[in-house]
Amino acid sequence: MTLAELCKKDVIQITTGANLGRVDDLRFDPADARLTDLVLFGRPRLFGLLGREEDVAIPWQDLVNVGADVILVKTELPPPAPRPHGGLLARLLSGAAR
Repeated sequence: MTLAELCKKDVIQITTGANLGRVDDLRFDPADARLTDLVLFGRPRLFGLLGREEDVAIPWQDLVNVGADVILVKTELPPPAPRPHGGLLARLLSGAAR
């Protein structure tokens, strides 16, 4: 399987059923050329204008199955950082209500 084929598959967390995205890159150990992680780039914030969320690295040993359409993983991801209330969208909407 090539990296191009791997990048077309959705990564699904089997404990929650959440679609984590698609594989963007691989990490490997240069000492023995073994794959260590699948890397999923962080999701864009506000269409990429405000940067991206943190990249997600999924350890290779957490892969359960690589199927025809999806990759199943059993990894536990840290919970997303809480977003402060009153963000840009809330400020824009409150300004429109005045």
